[in-house]
Amino acid sequence: MKGLNGRTAIVTGASRGIGLAVAQRLVDEGANVVITARNAEPLEQAAAALGENAHWVAGKADDPAHQDEVVAAALSFGSLDFLVNNTGINPAYGPLLDVDADVARKIMDVNVIAALSWVQKVNAAALAEHGGAIVNIASVAGLRPAPGIGMYGVSKAALVHLTEELAVELGPRTRVNAVAPAVVKTQFATALYEGKEEQVARPYALKRLGEPDDIGSVVTFLLSDDAGWMTGQTIVVDGGVLLGGGV
Repeated sequence: MKGLNGRTAIVTGASRGIGLAVAQRLVDEGANVVITARNAEPLEQAAAALGENAHWVAGKADDPAHQDEVVAAALSFGSLDFLVNNTGINPAYGPLLDVDADVARKIMDVNVIAALSWVQKVNAAALAEHGGAIVNIASVAGLRPAPGIGMYGVSKAALVHLTEELAVELGPRTRVNAVAPAVVKTQFATALYEGKEEQVARPYALKRLGEPDDIGSVVTFLLSDDAGWMTGQTIVVDGGVLLGGGV
């Protein structure tokens, strides 16, 4: 893809799953990556598998000091061009009326406020000067009601609108887009499909759940110059589940 070779990306929540798939795609295209996650051991293993073009920094996504450390690590490659806000949490299952207020605040802090903070840090350090591209990982749960994970859906709906607002503010130099996956087979989503994968996939037009690389390929495209006239968009990558034609 155009415009990725030799450039540098930060990918949050990248020790496994979608984040790691994005990082692998970027490295395959010749980019440098700095990957982040809370736990050091799996993150270090992921970076080792990615090779010499990958650095890792462990920490909490909503910790400003951690964000500063990651930005500094990216700049050590000589540039900072891309940001992928992939970190997300969903500690609350059940009706919205039963969600503890502190848990709801934490979901919003990590899934929305931290994403904005990452953008602010990366923009101040590099993108304001030379531009770049940002992709936020949203969810189809933010595009339609998702009973049982309602607060998560609320946070992802906010992230979609945040994407649009940032696209206006940061244009024309920096493009900001989002990707909204349906259920992807990751450890994060295990509770949604484990032991019932065929049943869960039945409403999907393509009759299968997503794989991390299904999302990684689209994110990489959106970061590349091949998507140079796209900004403020939320690209649905859902195997056709939102079509509503499954039985």
